[in-house]
Amino acid sequence: MLYLLGVVAIALGILISVSLHEAGHMLTAKAFGMKVTRYFVGFGPTLWSFRRGETEYGIKAIPLGGFCKIVGMTPQDDDVEPGDEHRAMWRYPVWKRTIVMSAGSVTHFALAIVAIWLVAMFVGMPNRDLPNPLPAHVKVVDCVIPTDALRECAAGDPVSPAKQAGLRDDDKILAVNGTPVADYTELVKKVRDLPPGKATIRYERDGVQNDAQVTLAAVQRKPLDDPNGVPKTVSALGVAGPVPPPGVPATVTYGPVEAIPATAGYTKDLAVGTYEAMKRIPEKVPALWTAITGGERDKDTPISVVGASRLGGEALANGFWQMLPFLFISLNFFVGVFNLLPLLPLDGGHIAIAWFERARSWLYARIGRRDPGRVDYMKLMPLTYAVILVGGAFTLLTVTADVVNPITLFSR
Repeated sequence: MLYLLGVVAIALGILISVSLHEAGHMLTAKAFGMKVTRYFVGFGPTLWSFRRGETEYGIKAIPLGGFCKIVGMTPQDDDVEPGDEHRAMWRYPVWKRTIVMSAGSVTHFALAIVAIWLVAMFVGMPNRDLPNPLPAHVKVVDCVIPTDALRECAAGDPVSPAKQAGLRDDDKILAVNGTPVADYTELVKKVRDLPPGKATIRYERDGVQNDAQVTLAAVQRKPLDDPNGVPKTVSALGVAGPVPPPGVPATVTYGPVEAIPATAGYTKDLAVGTYEAMKRIPEKVPALWTAITGGERDKDTPISVVGASRLGGEALANGFWQMLPFLFISLNFFVGVFNLLPLLPLDGGHIAIAWFERARSWLYARIGRRDPGRVDYMKLMPLTYAVILVGGAFTLLTVTADVVNPITLFSR
């Protein structure tokens, strides 16, 4: 039940965001005097609608987005009624058209920033004072999974060697067989390099250092540097991590004023992360295909709305409800940036053409040539169809991967 609730929460959040995106277009267009004839949530057959003034508002049967119809978006549109020629969108100054076309993305950014501010006050932001990388403070698990399967402990699984040796949550591992370890990643590497059997673990608890004699378990794991590699026999200590040092919170909450710089810092990090993620999209396509055809799903591959909804359900089912607002924030920020790419039929494509027309008119006036007028959108249709085809194929690829081989974050 919690899983379903999480799925619905993320899906509903996305639907509301897209609806507000279209509302941003509509409200700015109306403010400038443009004619908006329709505003609907969803696609397909109309379930309910009403008319107020010159605009029809309603809900359609397929809740996968929404749209608003602004009259005369391009000179080639034939939806302008006699007497409304002066209200056609393409006739308005370029700065007004830019505001209208960017209002959708601005809405996504506003939703993300407000959500970050609220999270900073009521949920908590990642603690920037945490050491990076974190020292090898660990959480002792109940068992070790002999195979490379992603599952919880089951009857017959060996008891965790760390638990048998008396190690506890928050112990800081200092060395393995006398070899120092600086962080959790180094701890895992050192343990895996040892043969299964006896080992000495040097740890620190409450400021006091001690040694624990453990019997490392033999398990099947894929190489750390090759998540798609063939599993091989390695050693396991039976701990999870890294965890923050004792007394150091993983998250920090702020007051309303203090949350403002925290929001700005997180927004900056989100912008950089989104840019880096978008740069890596082309190289992740083969990994998506591998996931669909039976290979391991790389957790760094893109996800669709389906995948995001499933992660929301998994988070809520495992008691990590705090992850839901962060998913909402990331999705809104990504959609806001993506929608501004200078490609038709995205809003950024319309903005780019408007400013290209303006720059070209300015240049021709300076060199004494006749203004070439507006761009013929019909000549750009092949490029538009190509973008739609590529975007549709990528969407289908991510949705398929999220159905047949979804990313999971909470299985061990």
